[in-house]
Amino acid sequence: MDRLTELVASAVEPLGYELLGVEYLAQGRHSVLRIYIDSPDGINLDDCERASRQVSAVLDVDDPIKGQYTLEMSSPGLDRPLFTAEHFTQFIGHEVKLRLHSPLEGQRRFKALIKGVEDDVIHLTSSETDEEWQISLDNIEKANLLPKL
Repeated sequence: MDRLTELVASAVEPLGYELLGVEYLAQGRHSVLRIYIDSPDGINLDDCERASRQVSAVLDVDDPIKGQYTLEMSSPGLDRPLFTAEHFTQFIGHEVKLRLHSPLEGQRRFKALIKGVEDDVIHLTSSETDEEWQISLDNIEKANLLPKL
């Protein structure tokens, strides 16, 4: 996945976009490669089309994914995905929804406030109780901000 992320970054960053993250959902002929980009001015449909053309060209040459897949380019949206320790640090004090690879205390899904980040360990406090957790970034399968509406 690191090689794929490097390839995608080499395509979108020269266009002035920040690569937030890459998700690959392997589902046979219906697999999806979803790429999240952002910029200081936000992302619109034209930005997604421009980045998609560039990423497509790079992936066609290098061909890091065997088989068929659909390429999706996306802005982060209100439920912004968090991929790196820096993303979690940026949103300390915000509420997040997490899904883990391996259960922690018998559960894989958490809704919590981001309290802090040390190296690659995310410190969280339950949104409903005062329970606290320290979760390794490697164990986080998916994390999204919960929008404040």
